[in-house]
Amino acid sequence: MYAASMSRRLPRALSQISKDLLNPSPLCPASEGMASGLPASGKWVLSRSFSFQPCHGEGIVLARSQLWPINFQKIEYNSIYSPILTANYSSEANTESTASSESAQKLYEKMLKSVEARTMPPNALSWSMIGSCSNQEDIKLLFQILQKLRIFRLSNLRIHENFNCHLCMRVVEACVRAGAIDYGLIALRKHNVYGLSPTIGSAHCLLMYAKEHNDVKLMKKIVNIMEQNSLPPQPGTVDIIFSICYNTNASETLFMYAQRFVKAGTKLHRSAYDIWMELAARTGDSDAIWKINSLRGRVSKQYTIASGFACVKGFLLEHKPERAAAAIQYLYQHLPKKTKPQVQGELQKLIIEWPLEVAKRKSKEERQAFVESLKNDVTLMVTSILNKGLDLLVDLEKSPQKV
Repeated sequence: MYAASMSRRLPRALSQISKDLLNPSPLCPASEGMASGLPASGKWVLSRSFSFQPCHGEGIVLARSQLWPINFQKIEYNSIYSPILTANYSSEANTESTASSESAQKLYEKMLKSVEARTMPPNALSWSMIGSCSNQEDIKLLFQILQKLRIFRLSNLRIHENFNCHLCMRVVEACVRAGAIDYGLIALRKHNVYGLSPTIGSAHCLLMYAKEHNDVKLMKKIVNIMEQNSLPPQPGTVDIIFSICYNTNASETLFMYAQRFVKAGTKLHRSAYDIWMELAARTGDSDAIWKINSLRGRVSKQYTIASGFACVKGFLLEHKPERAAAAIQYLYQHLPKKTKPQVQGELQKLIIEWPLEVAKRKSKEERQAFVESLKNDVTLMVTSILNKGLDLLVDLEKSPQKV
């Protein structure tokens, strides 16, 4: 009797499994062009241009009755899903509409209906929902459906893993595009109910938004969340943070993070050292200039326009115009030919703008005397430069007369 019962059930079970295999779960996209060989510990690769690449790791194609683990290394993503091509950090017009857009609302309803029917929504709906978000109400619906999908995956499919990092990156981009930064910050937290995993690429996306809006407060918030959720800064992270501090004259904040990064052993790009030295020169701190230059020397022996003129300003702050002139001569001789024309422009900026920038940080009683002393040292430096035979024409009459 038992054997007869099993013989009747077996064909139906096999038929059901075959149907399930033809309908894999969405949100773990698999496509043609797969190749095995990449381990599950695949990492993000970030370039200095702050471009982001999708994380390739171990994925899972899901059926209702079985889990089929596969490794995918090369996936041909559609260009419309590329985060590099679709990233848009402008949020000026996105907060005007308080109601969700019609397309996002319809997609939400379709996905919700599918979940309520105990079936996973088609993969295309998930990507369309993310791409259609244009305001905060859309993002709110997106996170609501993500939470429901997370619960469905856990309870019905027994999937404990978060969504793949490419989807998480696209969700953060949608938050930035819609101006819903608070939702984007949720994606940087390890423990959230939406199935989102924090990645350094998502952090960079939010930091670039802070850079565009010169928002130091948001930058600090992002960095704090990164520290709390075990997201160590990368060289590209340092570049963005330093550029925000430089653009907003947040010198104390930059020095604080710089010390923290150096102590943690974070590698800095040469451009980060340039920004650091420029800001130290802007604040008139010669000791800081020499300490940073010593660290920079471990990375590169070649001077740039920024690092070279920071050293020149350091000598002037120490009232050493002859050494400042020698530094300009050395810099001019060792720079590439295409960069040498920039020396004259930087020298003119040093004469006109830099004394006033440093004087702003002095007391009112010291400012005029400081500018006069610096003006005399600059004049001696220019005279020494001309005596060395350098073909650099500058106008000393444009030097500041009063503060």
